[in-house]
Amino acid sequence: MCFLAAAVFWLFSAFNKNYATEVRFPLQVVYNESRFIPVKNLPTELRLNVSGNGWDLFRKSLGVSLPELTLNIERPLELKKIPGAALPPLLASQLGGLAINYVVNDTLSLQFDERDTHTFRIEPDLTDVWFREGFGRISVVRVSPDSARLEGPRAILHRMADVVKVKMSKLTLDENYKGEVQIVLPDSLKLVVNPPVVTVMFEVGAIETIALQLPVEIINRPVAVKNFSVDSARISFRVARAHRTRMETELKQLVVRVDLKDKPRGTYKMLPVLSRLPDGVELAAIDSLEVRF
Repeated sequence: MCFLAAAVFWLFSAFNKNYATEVRFPLQVVYNESRFIPVKNLPTELRLNVSGNGWDLFRKSLGVSLPELTLNIERPLELKKIPGAALPPLLASQLGGLAINYVVNDTLSLQFDERDTHTFRIEPDLTDVWFREGFGRISVVRVSPDSARLEGPRAILHRMADVVKVKMSKLTLDENYKGEVQIVLPDSLKLVVNPPVVTVMFEVGAIETIALQLPVEIINRPVAVKNFSVDSARISFRVARAHRTRMETELKQLVVRVDLKDKPRGTYKMLPVLSRLPDGVELAAIDSLEVRF
């Protein structure tokens, strides 16, 4: 009991003295959130070497009564880095009875941009959508709503394309499809999407493959050349069985082109280019052409 009493008295006496130690303090960076947005994660803690009463340091090292430090940023776009040596005058009044000896963190890195909002058209990516044998998509793909508002850093929004593609999950279909698809963007972009989910729908039905021999239009032809070795191309299409007759009539009106721009005389293997396909028609195959002139 004597040893225990002596240890208690020694402990109380020791903790009543002043010491210096390193403490991790939570940090909150305050800025005008309605106008600015951080491009990268803000620091959430700050390591300080502080001096103070032993009892106080002991409690704070355990996270008890540990104050959250606040760093107010008035001009976020102008401030990229804050040297550790510049922080003590800004934080000294927030530490109560503790005194800052020095900041352990060498530099705080900050990166802000103006907060902005833009509307982007939504386009579904059907790469992983498959159809059972004899079936296929027989209508246009409809998206509701067909656009979304993205909010985030101005520089990121301005360098994005006007269309945001949404990846559809793996499907094998033999009937009409209607489902909700989430708009997923890389986390690194730090964008808020509204709405986060769109509805994608299209019709699925029995299809047939039809092959047509379509006339070829030569564009950018050399003036001196009159004759060409090719005048038509064989192209296969997938169409709805129920609409085969109508679709075949429309497909025969398509313009098939071969572009000879900047091509000197010679022989070339070229893939003809089609004008826009009618709604509900898919290109099944197109033969390359050997063009000589």
